[in-house]
Amino acid sequence: MSGETVHIAPSSGSYDVIVSASALCNAGEHLAPLLPSRSAFIITDSNVAPLYLDRLRSSLALRGIHAAHAVFPAGEASKNLATLSDLLEAMAAAELTRSSTVIALGGGVTGDMAGLAAALYMRGISYVQVPTTLLAMVDSSVGGKCAVDLAAGKNLAGAFLQPLAVLADTSTLKTLDDEVFADGCAEVIKHAVLADSELFDILAERPLNKDDDDLYLMTVIATNIGIKRRFVEADEREQGLRKLLNLGHSIGHAVEAASGYTMGHGHAVAIGLCAIARASERLGWAEEGIAERIEAVVAAHGLPTESPFPAKELIGFARLDKKSDDYGITLAIPKRIGSAELRYVSFGEFAYAIELGVGA
Repeated sequence: MSGETVHIAPSSGSYDVIVSASALCNAGEHLAPLLPSRSAFIITDSNVAPLYLDRLRSSLALRGIHAAHAVFPAGEASKNLATLSDLLEAMAAAELTRSSTVIALGGGVTGDMAGLAAALYMRGISYVQVPTTLLAMVDSSVGGKCAVDLAAGKNLAGAFLQPLAVLADTSTLKTLDDEVFADGCAEVIKHAVLADSELFDILAERPLNKDDDDLYLMTVIATNIGIKRRFVEADEREQGLRKLLNLGHSIGHAVEAASGYTMGHGHAVAIGLCAIARASERLGWAEEGIAERIEAVVAAHGLPTESPFPAKELIGFARLDKKSDDYGITLAIPKRIGSAELRYVSFGEFAYAIELGVGA
């Protein structure tokens, strides 16, 4: 089973996303022709390291690539400036040069940390994404966005840096906890609502499961990457069209923040997606019945549809969203399944939308 390859070509440089059930074992073969030198540095977390670090290092070594590594404590709580500083010091201690390459091995947090570390070290060195979660495969590993959280909010300090390549190995999905796998399902559903009604119908009929056959998983993952590619290529720096990829995130990020980042990103996005669908339908921005359809697919994937936090609490966090300015915020609004639009609203209108979608 050879897998699928999706080519991404934003203005700053193109790369391939390879989706297969053997991408990790063949990492050295894939990467050897791409790396500027035979010096690499793997960044991973405490959950992923025992599972896949040795396998990746062995694959690289077969192709003469020497890889030092650093492991940080798993979880969103580590996605901060302190961890970033530790990683940069470890890279310097390993004597990386401008021709070295950082390799992110893990989920979305690892991809963010490694990407930002690569962007900052010596004013920027190359990096590769090796995502091991569904969320990272279909969303965060593609597009070049990398950031850390600040006390004030999520992803408030970051950069854009496109990877040299992305290697998505579907076999790693089998070891995920059900909740972690479901986190990725939220982004898959979001992409379907945003731009692919056929994919949405497939998900409604056959909800994703981590034990699905590799061919089905590879097809769904490659389809999602293809959706994201269209937005990244059209708007690499997220000045306009790419903001549509934030569907469900403006409220979802507020839910995450209200939970103290103890709730998984996908679970929060699922809540945000359902909330903005309810609000959009009630405000006449979306077709009738869209919220019920989205809620059904979200629930079928084991994800929450309702916020455990009241609208009043979420409104305070939502004002810190990156898509806001001094007067309001640009929201991604679902119009119908497979189509969405951007709508600029005042903070008062946004607060009202949260109340409609979440409840007081």
